[in-house]
Amino acid sequence: MKINNPILLVDDNKEDAMTVSRALQSIDVRNKIVHVKNGLEALDYLLDPFNEKPKIILLDINMPKMNGIEFLRERMKHDSLKVIPVIVLSTSDDDRDKSETFRMNIAGYMLKPVSYNQFVDVVKAIDLYWSLSETTLSE
Repeated sequence: MKINNPILLVDDNKEDAMTVSRALQSIDVRNKIVHVKNGLEALDYLLDPFNEKPKIILLDINMPKMNGIEFLRERMKHDSLKVIPVIVLSTSDDDRDKSETFRMNIAGYMLKPVSYNQFVDVVKAIDLYWSLSETTLSE
């Protein structure tokens, strides 16, 4: 990913958030990472006009207060938020979660891996996908 707008990481699990951050750093992604713990905090961040809009949102599904699916429903109510790509990064392998999130225009759905090396591989895949998408959009 090119260095500019931040990456919004929405995940209540502090260890997973640290692992994603470390994995991004290990593959030389230098975007600032803004970490929030649930969908409500994500909406507060996104709707604050003083906050820089993120380049991408990495979203967990299972969170307290407002889970990922509830966040996606709320996101769809705001035209300014619909254009920010979302990749779900979750432990949920439930087909209903996958179907419902894709109906709400997510860019991808990745299962959270168990090992750090697998996390790095998932983050590499997200970065490669996003880099290729940016190249296609700029041509």
